[in-house]
Amino acid sequence: MSPRKKILRKVLSPPLIKGFKPYGRESGKRNLEPVNLLYEEYEALRLSDYDILNHHQASEIMGVSRPTFTRIYASALQKIASAFVEGRQISIEGGKVYFDSDWYQCDQCLCNFNNPEREKEIKNCPLCGSNQIKRYNFGSPTKNSGKNNCIDTLVCPDCGFEQALVNEGVYNEQVCPKCKSIMKRKKIYNC
Repeated sequence: MSPRKKILRKVLSPPLIKGFKPYGRESGKRNLEPVNLLYEEYEALRLSDYDILNHHQASEIMGVSRPTFTRIYASALQKIASAFVEGRQISIEGGKVYFDSDWYQCDQCLCNFNNPEREKEIKNCPLCGSNQIKRYNFGSPTKNSGKNNCIDTLVCPDCGFEQALVNEGVYNEQVCPKCKSIMKRKKIYNC
């Protein structure tokens, strides 16, 4: 039996740094592999220890169950403890996460894009330069000036199988049920 597929964990913002390095007499002499702290583990530490939320509150923010949050948090503590005791570098990267940011859609070219820099206002589409943009609504299909509804569709580049987008906003990791290839988003121009 194959393991369950991990759902994406929500991270409110990426860490400000890429990691930590130990210093001291012995730090440069030992050539130990760095400890890899995943983004979701960083987020669990931040929510629980920095923002001082309980595990239930933090799990709701990350979009996971409370037991899953506790496992992520325990893994982060174990990794940090081993890095401190063994004098190893900590690298913060990777994981099954998505970052919390606003998504927009261009009415001109139907491009979907996000705004990772919240302090900057989005005025133009980054693809075509049009100023006809609106906040993207993940819950409903796109409408284009009274024409038929446009629904995001995935297509398999190998066998041509098509299906509606199952997990809104996440289309780069869905697998074709027929040939097991990574599916691509189908561009819809005329709706």
